[in-house]
Amino acid sequence: MREEPWEFWIDRGGTFTDCVGRAPGSGRLRAIKVLSTDDAPLRAIRGLLGLGEHEPIPRCRIRLGTTVATNALLERKGAPTALLITRGFADLLEIGDQARPDLFALAIHKPPPLPAAVLEVDARRAADGAVIVSPETGALEHVLRDIRAKGLRSAAVAVIHDHRDGGLEREVGAAARAAGFEEVVLSHEVAPAQGLLARAETAVVDAYLTPLLRAYVRGLRARLSSAELQLMQSSGDLCAAERFRGRDAVLSGPAGGAVACAAIAARLGLSQVIGFDMGGTSTDVLRWGGELERSYETRVAGVRLRTPMLAVHTIAAGGGSICRYRDRKLSVGPDSAGADPGPLCYGRATAQALTLTDVDLVLGRLHPARFPFALDRERSFAGLEALTEEVNAGGAAMSPLQVAEGLRQIADERMAAAIRDVTVRRGHDVREHALIVFGGAGGQHACAVARSLQLRTLVFHPLAGVLSAVGIGAARPGWHGQADVGGGLLEDSLDLSDMFQRLEAEGRAALAAEGAREVSAARRVDLRYRGTHVALTVPWGEGLRAAFERAHAREFGYARPDHPIEVVSARVELVVTDEAASGLLPEETGSSLDIPDRSDMWFAGEWQRVPTLRREAIAAGQVIEGPALILDATATIVLEPGFVAELAADGCLVARDVAGTEPVRAGEVDPVSLEIMSARISGIARHMGVVLQRTALSTNIRERLDFSCAVFDAEGGLVANAPHIPVHLGAMSESIRGVLAAHPSPQVGDVFVTNDPAAGGSHLPDITVIAPVHDAAGALCGFVANRGHHADVGGITPGSMPPDARTLAEEGAVFRAFPAVRGGRLDRDGVLAILTEGTWPARRPEENLADLEAQIAANQAGARLLRELAASCGSAGLASYLRAIQDDAAACVAELIARMPAGARSFTDALDDGTAIAVTLTTRGGRLTVDFTGTGPQSASNLNAPRAVTVSALLYVLRLLAGRPIPLASGCLHAVDLVLPAGTILSPETGAAVASGNVETAQRVVDVLLGALGAAAASQGTMNNLSFGDASFGYYETIGGGSGAIAGEAGASGVHTHMTNTRITDPEVLEARFPVRVHRFALRRGSGGIGRFRGGDGLVRELEFLRGGIEVSIVAERRSRAPFGLAGGAAGACGRNLLDGAELPGRARITVQAGQRLTIETPGGGGYGEPGSGPGAR
Repeated sequence: MREEPWEFWIDRGGTFTDCVGRAPGSGRLRAIKVLSTDDAPLRAIRGLLGLGEHEPIPRCRIRLGTTVATNALLERKGAPTALLITRGFADLLEIGDQARPDLFALAIHKPPPLPAAVLEVDARRAADGAVIVSPETGALEHVLRDIRAKGLRSAAVAVIHDHRDGGLEREVGAAARAAGFEEVVLSHEVAPAQGLLARAETAVVDAYLTPLLRAYVRGLRARLSSAELQLMQSSGDLCAAERFRGRDAVLSGPAGGAVACAAIAARLGLSQVIGFDMGGTSTDVLRWGGELERSYETRVAGVRLRTPMLAVHTIAAGGGSICRYRDRKLSVGPDSAGADPGPLCYGRATAQALTLTDVDLVLGRLHPARFPFALDRERSFAGLEALTEEVNAGGAAMSPLQVAEGLRQIADERMAAAIRDVTVRRGHDVREHALIVFGGAGGQHACAVARSLQLRTLVFHPLAGVLSAVGIGAARPGWHGQADVGGGLLEDSLDLSDMFQRLEAEGRAALAAEGAREVSAARRVDLRYRGTHVALTVPWGEGLRAAFERAHAREFGYARPDHPIEVVSARVELVVTDEAASGLLPEETGSSLDIPDRSDMWFAGEWQRVPTLRREAIAAGQVIEGPALILDATATIVLEPGFVAELAADGCLVARDVAGTEPVRAGEVDPVSLEIMSARISGIARHMGVVLQRTALSTNIRERLDFSCAVFDAEGGLVANAPHIPVHLGAMSESIRGVLAAHPSPQVGDVFVTNDPAAGGSHLPDITVIAPVHDAAGALCGFVANRGHHADVGGITPGSMPPDARTLAEEGAVFRAFPAVRGGRLDRDGVLAILTEGTWPARRPEENLADLEAQIAANQAGARLLRELAASCGSAGLASYLRAIQDDAAACVAELIARMPAGARSFTDALDDGTAIAVTLTTRGGRLTVDFTGTGPQSASNLNAPRAVTVSALLYVLRLLAGRPIPLASGCLHAVDLVLPAGTILSPETGAAVASGNVETAQRVVDVLLGALGAAAASQGTMNNLSFGDASFGYYETIGGGSGAIAGEAGASGVHTHMTNTRITDPEVLEARFPVRVHRFALRRGSGGIGRFRGGDGLVRELEFLRGGIEVSIVAERRSRAPFGLAGGAAGACGRNLLDGAELPGRARITVQAGQRLTIETPGGGGYGEPGSGPGAR
């Protein structure tokens, strides 16, 4: 009988490559870590087998998780790829969903598109699948040969609405193969579901990465000619090397950790666990609740991928995270020192930055004896001393060890926040989980992270330091297939048996070719409520509606029992069952190292002598009390005071928190406490946003993300916000102050609703819900609030955005500091009365009420967390932290003002109707005066902007100019004097129409502020608001354009700028839901202003209406007055609105007939600097 070979399970990470070897016969495991390099897998295998560098590796089985695809995607080093896409959409991947990635970046950096070339093809289907135009393959092949001759060898094909049939894509693909393309990927084969953008991006990623993976596998096979090779997929399944595809490889390594967590949880009988994998570069967090959770659409490196992936949440915090002091605060990450040069303690001459690994070493939390090479503690301490000098130069008085402890606490808080994201966001109670700890750095931080989350149980596998590699060994081969069902209703009793059988046969054939004999199958379907876009995956079988509604209630907080349910996709998941699960226990090895019985470790401000134990010397059932340092084969475990640990029979060390959560100590505010409390309070705002998005009914809130959440002090000052919509944030403080003026003594359980433009409102669809927060003694300690865009609040047009409104009453219902909840009871009748009793009442008041209830629920969640924070640090302590955050914001802006040249700078621009927007900025004595004297009078139209809108614009500009993440708090305005003369368009009288001021005038206020400072040429200066509908439906969108150039950098093209950042609907989704056809969605080439640095280009959106009688409203500026350039740069092109080629005004309300085409050309951004030979010049 042939002897069983060694098995090697390898996880190639960003810093280390982990390798676990399974010995023949005994099945016991050995582990090794080596620094990640191209030949790391080979070095690891040789190290485990004791082979020399040139000795051959014997026959073996290798299972590998690799970052080759991930790195190529991050670094944009894939195979040169062409995208072949339906005519009119050549720029779709460059535009994306039009949202900018960084809300507060003056220089907008969009992820670079992957295709090296894009070719539009004449191939198109209608939303119902009917062929509109077929490709002329002969002419197409000729053009493709020219592209292939330029060195491109991969091609991706995406034809609109061809995701079900695929016939047109197959024709185009055949032409590409005939032209000589070696790798041709058809989007309907790799991502067969509605959504042209995600499907096209997935196809491009697959074509871009697969050739690199094949080359990598060939290289491995050349040096491992006798090895059997399997690769780990992002889905958590193994596949043969020949089936390994680019789209399935980008989370190859982290998937192994998820599989290991599932195996450990099942063996220990744990029902819910969180995997906590802290490595050298990042930390991965995942959840298991009886089965592995997968996501089917994920964004990686700025690219959407529609493929099964284990739901792993990654943050840039690991052992290699760089520690800094900046803006009076300490920070950890997101930058990493990686494997090279690595932390200071690695000893490389090129290493310059202090890292979290250095901090743990100095604090005694990392024992050098179990590290794979010698560590230089003195160099780490020298780096810590240098950082401490920076901290104390900023006014603090901290010792190096205090700084180190603070850095550790900051890192722990970031990781705790990531765990809250994967539990709370999905409707799970984080406290009901156990924490499975792994990764090389996980054991050093796990107890502190668990205590912060009130998690009582932690599990440390004996190979926790290499557990992702162990999980790769425990994984099984698998296959995932999907087919689009077409959106039929669940109530129609769809017969999907043929579809399931076809998918299953395809998968079984693929696995049989890899040697599989026994395979289990799981059938699932993607379901969603009709009219929504987010689908949930549930097992196929009886009781589908009940299963879907349970999942929907958990995920989004509600169910709609009578609402129709669409069947979106059918899925089949196959897993090979004829392979025995690999063992998970290591060999019992002694240690030749001389490890002392006790070590010095820094706890709670002092050194303590703590027991140091070898993992292999701990007996089953032995109980260890913290503090203690436990060394296993691949990691160090810090058992904090208040924890006890016991070795279970299966070798896992199980720790429990017997002391409970320590209260936050309210003391003197320092760079550590300021960073931690800022993060916690910002986390409250983010959590509110998660709850609101989960519970809202409105598409505007749930899908377009047109909402904002924030936390305020007891006077209504903005303290912390989630990164939502800029125009909302500054305005909400004004709303709270308006509520306090009307209700000076808010009581426990009160909730107020307002959209009053005279008291902090922006425009009427934006409804603000405000909740006072009281401490245990009943004293007011702060507010939480959120603002969401409702689909309709009445008025003369659907959507409450009439282009021709003259009074506020024509725009809808007004809530004036209305006490919607008193003592915890919702006044439903009072809310509905305001919505329905006006001249033009709300069209769907019950939907308004449902969204208001969601907003109230979000506030309740935020209020509970703020009360808990007040209880833990005391109301006085909380107040001191809120003041400190405000003061920090004020200090950041004071530094900004100090950098501004003294004197006055004025700038004037005008709206298309000639109304001037004028500002003078004066810096004197450390203060900034922002004076809008000279601005034109209140408008008879609805371009009037309430004061709160201008305050929001000013706050946004200050945050932009700071150029770093300062808190967007009311403290930003402490050294700013704002002058808004009454009766102007920026300070209108009560009752004036304001619908367009929020979306249009606000953009121009930002332009003139930046223009006065010479900071940026004008961006498009409009949101290009488009709405259309009839009695049966309504639709609203805003359209991006060009951003203005700045000194040193060109503007970005096809993005939303400044005061908004909402997403745009995918062309396939839009056409499937509404009677329109998108003929073009493209960049408006050449519309950016020329200059040394050119402005960004606008967009072109061309829609054909497929039935008559549809009312269309357009509200758009910059149609007659172009976005200005600066410093000699030229203006960007004006926008245009065209109906069948005939010009429409910027503000239009029309009724269209079937076949008519509306084209909106959005403005380009202004150029910066005299045209010349500089970068970006034209």
